[in-house]
Amino acid sequence: MRRYLDNLIINTDNYKHCHYPLYPPGTEYVSSYIESRGGPWPVTQFVGLQAFIREYLMRPITLEDIDEAEFVVREQGMHFNRDNWLGILNDYDGFLPVEIEAVPEGTVLPSRNVLVQVINTDPKYFWATSFFETALLRAVWYPTTIATVSWLSKQVIKEALARTSDNEFLVRNILHDYGARGVSSQQSAALGGLAHLVNFDQSDTVPGILAAKYFYNAGKVSNSGPNSEHAGFCAWGRENETAALRNMLDIYAKEGCALLLTDTYDHENCVKNIIGGELREQIRSFPGLVGVRPDSGDIVQVTADTTEWLMDAFGFETNSKGYKILPPYVRVVQGDGVTFHSLPKVFMELERRGLAADNAVFGMGGGLLQHWNRDTMNFGQKGSAARVNGEWRSIAKTPTGDSMKVSKGGRLALKKENGTYVTVPRDSIPPEQNELVPVFRNGKLLKKWDFTELIAAGEQEVPEWYYLDHVGQMRVSDNGQVAAPQVATPA
Repeated sequence: MRRYLDNLIINTDNYKHCHYPLYPPGTEYVSSYIESRGGPWPVTQFVGLQAFIREYLMRPITLEDIDEAEFVVREQGMHFNRDNWLGILNDYDGFLPVEIEAVPEGTVLPSRNVLVQVINTDPKYFWATSFFETALLRAVWYPTTIATVSWLSKQVIKEALARTSDNEFLVRNILHDYGARGVSSQQSAALGGLAHLVNFDQSDTVPGILAAKYFYNAGKVSNSGPNSEHAGFCAWGRENETAALRNMLDIYAKEGCALLLTDTYDHENCVKNIIGGELREQIRSFPGLVGVRPDSGDIVQVTADTTEWLMDAFGFETNSKGYKILPPYVRVVQGDGVTFHSLPKVFMELERRGLAADNAVFGMGGGLLQHWNRDTMNFGQKGSAARVNGEWRSIAKTPTGDSMKVSKGGRLALKKENGTYVTVPRDSIPPEQNELVPVFRNGKLLKKWDFTELIAAGEQEVPEWYYLDHVGQMRVSDNGQVAAPQVATPA
């Protein structure tokens, strides 16, 4: 089955095989581009293209692939042009004769800008540009959407830390990826997982860690630690809940980390009477971090309540901004119900109660890797230019029924202007001003992005309007005014 799925000729929609004769006679080159056509957020963080190129486009098509594809496609009642593929096999050793240029991976830029541009390199194969659209668009929209969700969540965390914490440097350690079990495939876990790691250093999604290493030469990109699950604690029986928790503390003391589930039966009782009572001295002397992990209930209420209950048991200090912070050996670990929309609300409630943002760390699962689809950010790949009989034509769709689907015409470039980006005609700026980078041509990787480059691009300063729509709710005071983070008066 793996071999079937790796065959680029059938890694497409069936109808793509009938498109090549639909272009005008004399067509020589076709140029297309990918963009997010807008959605709930004004920006896009571009991630994932290199993984697709290395996995699919640097593997040549073989005669066996052509034979297999012909059988499958004709069996479906679809036209198949064997000569087209034999030509690519013989003329280009099985590699697609196309050039791809793209935004540097990790870059955050406004939506409705060109992210990827594709053109054929041989007039004989003008049809190749759009043939692999299905696979290419899928390879771009998913990790880019996840990266954008992760990046915007990071802005929420940065905002919360700036408002209430003395430890703003912790931002990359606050949001953990728990999404592996909540996605539709291992490949989704890999691509979405690596996209999240551009913004954070925390993950339990092993395929994402491996993908970052394999496709982007990543070193150590993630941290994790001993966590618990209900099966192990339930096996002790309700009457032995304290013994189950103590056992984990004993076993993982040498690791310096133990994340304890506290909602196996009665979360409030466990936190107040077991964690904060029977096990209090052991936790105080634990050589590292003990995480107290509620896994049910209203996320906003339970995170703040748990923080306050732990302060009742272990005390607190008041930081320079006037917010209470737990001792460094104990934190709330909230991994249930954490989503793009709930996360800012949790921080708002912590702030309302005078609690520092770094009292808690978070894990996001399906809300990070699975709650999204291509229409979330309205991704599309469209033809924008064609050269016919030696003359370039600007081509674009302008449907009257949906202005969002109006596409761009002409060969495109991306220009940095006034601290942001704008898509312009390719011939309107000098080549050195074009932010699009050639990354692939005729089977060759022209630019290999290192994961450190993705991280650096994602951490570049950006205009505030990129994220204000999402973090602005955290700045609204009782009088309805929006205020930037401010240093509170120490209590």
